[in-house]
Amino acid sequence: MNKPAVWIIDDEQGICTSLSFALKKKYEVKTFLSSAPALEAMDKERCDLVFLDLRLGIENGLDVLKEIKESYPDVTVIVMTAHGSIDTSVEAMKLGAYTYLTKPLKLNELDVVLTQALNYRALNEQVSILSDELGSLRHYDRIVGESSAMQQVYGLIETLRGIDANVLITGESGTGKELVAKAIHTDGGRGNGRFVVVNCAAIPENLMEIEFFGYRKGAFTGANGDRKGKFEIADGGTLFLDEIGDMPLNLQGKLLRVLQDKEFTPLGATEPRKVDVRVIAATNKNLTKAIQDKTFRSDLYYRLNVMSIKIPPLRERREDIPALCDYFVKHHAYEIRKSIKGCTPEAIALLSSYDFPGNVRQLSNMLEYAAIVCRGEYIDVRDLPEEMRGGVDAGSAASPSGEELEAFLSTHNFKEIEKLAIEYTLKKNNGRRDLTAVDLGISRRGLQLKMQEYGIQ
Repeated sequence: MNKPAVWIIDDEQGICTSLSFALKKKYEVKTFLSSAPALEAMDKERCDLVFLDLRLGIENGLDVLKEIKESYPDVTVIVMTAHGSIDTSVEAMKLGAYTYLTKPLKLNELDVVLTQALNYRALNEQVSILSDELGSLRHYDRIVGESSAMQQVYGLIETLRGIDANVLITGESGTGKELVAKAIHTDGGRGNGRFVVVNCAAIPENLMEIEFFGYRKGAFTGANGDRKGKFEIADGGTLFLDEIGDMPLNLQGKLLRVLQDKEFTPLGATEPRKVDVRVIAATNKNLTKAIQDKTFRSDLYYRLNVMSIKIPPLRERREDIPALCDYFVKHHAYEIRKSIKGCTPEAIALLSSYDFPGNVRQLSNMLEYAAIVCRGEYIDVRDLPEEMRGGVDAGSAASPSGEELEAFLSTHNFKEIEKLAIEYTLKKNNGRRDLTAVDLGISRRGLQLKMQEYGIQ
């Protein structure tokens, strides 16, 4: 991660020299004896924080402060003043200064003040990011996109507000069906209830009935107490049945009965239990064909499909890719504590030309990988997975299939990807740790600790 850029604007060379000497180990320090060269440099270079003297020879420091805050509002300013001008310092804080320090400066206090100021700046940046996301994008619980295809999805979500109907969500894997289901739950009248998720493809068939309906003590050997099923847990809220197309036929009939009668009987119970649950189901399968193949009940299909929402694949809403990239880069950069601001235009262009068979989930995984290996402020083409940029490096305009990449990214967690990134970069640099640390954007000590953690020799 790059050091914070701290600038000093003071007409006393001694102040500039002493501050620079005190701060240069932890910060990228620049000094200026007047405001003009500093303001000119701000047009071209990154500046995080400025120490500004309020008496700059014939210049008025308040005028300089106004210009900085008007032209570069994200720059944090700490003013420096003599004891006799405290009133001016208070006025400076009204104009946007973070705080003021009195001369002579106490160098042992600088680190504390700087840390607090930069933390405050980081918090403001995070608030700004969240405000931008809420203001410039249409968001329903992390759903990002302004394309016409997504506008239709948003319209259907709004239509369901106040309507307690069952919903069937269809779409390819990775399109965000669960996010849409949660948005319907949150936006509707059941937002205060539980949102319970069941992946029908992940539960062994012999355990499905217990998973859905639970059991009572003594129902079978080993049933030493009551266990609530998902329907009972979701009472008053929403039950989201993901991959409903993989539900066995015998359980489909029992699910249909619950939807019709609003009651179920736990295993081992003698009396049915009333339940108030809204069901939202999702699938990436063609249920109409499944009905024809007699692997899915038509009566359950019609009971679930009171309202249908189809989530478009990412390749059909490419105009949303830049906004999605911005969202995911900020998210992943925050998670791994890196100062990455976004993607370069070249990276956005390459990503926008890709078909993404794994849809939004695949894009997120790719950008997580890129954030790990990125060593600058912006993710570039070189930071994207090699399988994706291979066609560009070879001079081919054709997009890769992405199937192998999707399989890799969907089956590896963050630590596994980080380990592979370190091993790959070490190999590329013939084992040189200094070059590898630079490429990965971490210190040599940080690289050494990571290698020890992952057992890399």
